[in-house]
Amino acid sequence: MLLATRFFYMKKRIFASLNRCDEMRETTREKEIYRVTLAGSLINLLLLIFKFVAGFVGHSAAMIADAVHSLSDFVTDVVVIVFVRISNKPQDKGHDYGHGKYETLATAVIGAVLLAVGAGIFWNAANSIAVVCRGGTLEAPGVPALWAALLSIFLKEIAYRFTVRVGRKCRSQAVIANAWHHRSDAFSSVGTALGIGGAILLGDRWHVLDPVAAVVVSLFIVKVSLGLLRPCVDELTEKSLPEEVEAEIMQTALQEKGVGGIHNLRTRRIGNHYAIEMHIRMDGRLTLFEAHERASRVERNLRAKYGQQTHLGIHVEPVKVNGRYVPGEGTDAGESPVDV
Repeated sequence: MLLATRFFYMKKRIFASLNRCDEMRETTREKEIYRVTLAGSLINLLLLIFKFVAGFVGHSAAMIADAVHSLSDFVTDVVVIVFVRISNKPQDKGHDYGHGKYETLATAVIGAVLLAVGAGIFWNAANSIAVVCRGGTLEAPGVPALWAALLSIFLKEIAYRFTVRVGRKCRSQAVIANAWHHRSDAFSSVGTALGIGGAILLGDRWHVLDPVAAVVVSLFIVKVSLGLLRPCVDELTEKSLPEEVEAEIMQTALQEKGVGGIHNLRTRRIGNHYAIEMHIRMDGRLTLFEAHERASRVERNLRAKYGQQTHLGIHVEPVKVNGRYVPGEGTDAGESPVDV
């Protein structure tokens, strides 16, 4: 009895230690996300001011469109800082599953902003091209706009690289989405530089390259935005985890001694964490304590694989033989150990 009591309290101390470590990781994660997003926002603030000035001074529609893109970058940096901080809050009375989906919502906001920016740039550039097609002329872009585009390419690619590295390290969808926002701005500046440079170097007849570059940029922005929005829609509509992940989950559970079958597996994402629910079958002669211990080991194995914040709901029931629950062990010849 004394040995069992010591073992019980030893387990409590181990789990308390794991929880403290997990809290420390979450705090470190939040700090890293905050720092990298703040650094990106400073770059965006400097660039959007420089681009707007260069766009108006250099009479470049493409550069003004690029400046609007940088403005959207700055706004989404603020969104990431606010929403990621909320998403790291622990569960409370009003949020039994935690606040993870706030980060998904932040990613969706970024995607929606990008989509709106891309559509607006396309519309304005298309109108400028229509003016040329009707015999009108466009003002030649100036050299300041070209220098602004080249500077933007350099700084935004740097911002992409350090942001995506932190996003992958912290497994943050919103930060990775923000990194792609940086890269989309770098790519848009490549198109802008080509258009402005062509319009400057090739003469009056080629001033139309400036809005053409803006159209190309807008299409790329729309593509990136749809790529960000699709997984957000999947999560917000409770789409299951990929089949290969579900197969891995079942394999992990079946490795526990005494688990005779799995069914009613349900999975989804909650922000950066998984939610897993399943029914597992065990020998009906086990005591409640023994069944609980084995189910707890299954939970520990899954959390060791997918993180301590994984939401788990495991229901234990006796094995079935010929469609009926029996106080025995194993499954009959006609029943699969995995019955989803």
